[in-house]
Amino acid sequence: MSAMWPGLPADSGLDLLGHEILAEKAAALGKAGEKARLALAKLREAPPGTEGRETALKVAADAVHAYFIQRELCGFRRHDGIVREYEIPRAVLARLGAR
Repeated sequence: MSAMWPGLPADSGLDLLGHEILAEKAAALGKAGEKARLALAKLREAPPGTEGRETALKVAADAVHAYFIQRELCGFRRHDGIVREYEIPRAVLARLGAR
Protein backbone atom coordinates (compact mmCIF):
# COMPACT_ATOMS: atom_id res chain seq x y z
CA MET A 1 0.00 0.00 0.00
CA SER A 2 1.13 3.52 -0.72
CA ALA A 3 1.65 5.77 2.29
CA MET A 4 0.66 8.82 0.28
CA TRP A 5 -2.41 7.30 -1.39
CA PRO A 6 -3.95 4.46 0.62
CA GLY A 7 -5.39 1.74 -1.57
CA LEU A 8 -2.75 2.01 -4.27
CA PRO A 9 0.13 -0.42 -4.54
CA ALA A 10 3.40 1.00 -3.17
CA ASP A 11 5.09 0.67 -6.56
CA SER A 12 2.42 2.60 -8.45
CA GLY A 13 3.27 5.58 -10.60
CA LEU A 14 1.44 7.87 -8.20
CA ASP A 15 3.66 6.85 -5.30
CA LEU A 16 6.76 7.47 -7.42
CA LEU A 17 5.35 10.85 -8.38
CA GLY A 18 4.80 11.64 -4.70
CA HIS A 19 8.42 10.85 -3.93
CA GLU A 20 9.56 13.00 -6.84
CA ILE A 21 7.46 15.91 -5.58
CA LEU A 22 8.93 15.55 -2.08
CA ALA A 23 12.45 15.52 -3.52
CA GLU A 24 11.74 18.69 -5.51
CA LYS A 25 10.33 20.41 -2.42
CA ALA A 26 13.42 19.46 -0.42
CA ALA A 27 15.75 20.72 -3.15
CA ALA A 28 13.85 24.00 -3.44
CA LEU A 29 13.94 24.41 0.34
CA GLY A 30 17.70 23.89 0.37
CA LYS A 31 18.24 26.42 -2.42
CA ALA A 32 16.02 29.00 -0.75
CA GLY A 33 17.82 28.50 2.56
CA GLU A 34 21.23 28.94 0.96
CA LYS A 35 20.07 32.06 -0.88
CA ALA A 36 18.81 33.53 2.41
CA ARG A 37 22.10 32.66 4.15
CA LEU A 38 24.16 34.37 1.45
CA ALA A 39 21.93 37.47 1.41
CA LEU A 40 22.14 37.76 5.21
CA ALA A 41 25.94 37.44 5.05
CA LYS A 42 26.09 40.30 2.53
CA LEU A 43 23.83 42.36 4.76
CA ARG A 44 26.23 41.85 7.68
CA GLU A 45 29.05 43.11 5.46
CA ALA A 46 27.14 46.37 4.87
CA PRO A 47 27.02 48.17 8.24
CA PRO A 48 24.26 50.72 8.88
CA GLY A 49 24.88 54.04 7.20
CA THR A 50 27.10 52.63 4.47
CA GLU A 51 26.50 52.71 0.76
CA GLY A 52 24.57 49.66 -0.38
CA ARG A 53 23.00 48.92 3.01
CA GLU A 54 19.45 49.62 1.82
CA THR A 55 19.87 47.36 -1.22
CA ALA A 56 21.42 44.59 0.91
CA LEU A 57 18.52 44.90 3.36
CA LYS A 58 15.95 44.60 0.58
CA VAL A 59 17.71 41.60 -0.97
CA ALA A 60 18.00 39.89 2.43
CA ALA A 61 14.34 40.52 3.25
CA ASP A 62 13.24 39.16 -0.14
CA ALA A 63 15.42 36.03 0.28
CA VAL A 64 14.21 35.37 3.83
CA HIS A 65 10.60 35.87 2.74
CA ALA A 66 11.04 33.37 -0.10
CA TYR A 67 12.67 30.92 2.32
CA PHE A 68 9.81 31.25 4.81
CA ILE A 69 7.27 30.65 2.03
CA GLN A 70 9.14 27.55 0.87
CA ARG A 71 9.28 26.26 4.45
CA GLU A 72 5.52 26.74 4.75
CA LEU A 73 4.96 24.87 1.49
CA CYS A 74 6.91 21.99 3.07
CA GLY A 75 4.67 22.07 6.15
CA PHE A 76 6.93 24.05 8.51
CA ARG A 77 4.81 26.76 10.08
CA ARG A 78 7.11 28.06 12.82
CA HIS A 79 10.21 30.02 11.92
CA ASP A 80 11.54 30.89 15.40
CA GLY A 81 14.37 28.37 15.21
CA ILE A 82 15.41 29.58 11.76
CA VAL A 83 15.36 33.21 12.92
CA ARG A 84 17.81 32.25 15.68
CA GLU A 85 19.95 29.89 13.60
CA TYR A 86 20.33 32.31 10.69
CA GLU A 87 20.59 35.28 13.09
CA ILE A 88 18.02 37.20 11.06
CA PRO A 89 18.18 40.86 12.12
CA ARG A 90 15.14 42.76 13.32
CA ALA A 91 15.41 45.10 10.32
CA VAL A 92 14.81 42.14 8.00
CA LEU A 93 11.95 40.78 10.09
CA ALA A 94 10.35 44.23 10.27
CA ARG A 95 10.24 44.31 6.47
CA LEU A 96 8.35 41.01 6.60
CA GLY A 97 5.78 42.48 8.96
CA ALA A 98 7.12 40.91 12.19
CA ARG A 99 6.96 42.94 15.38
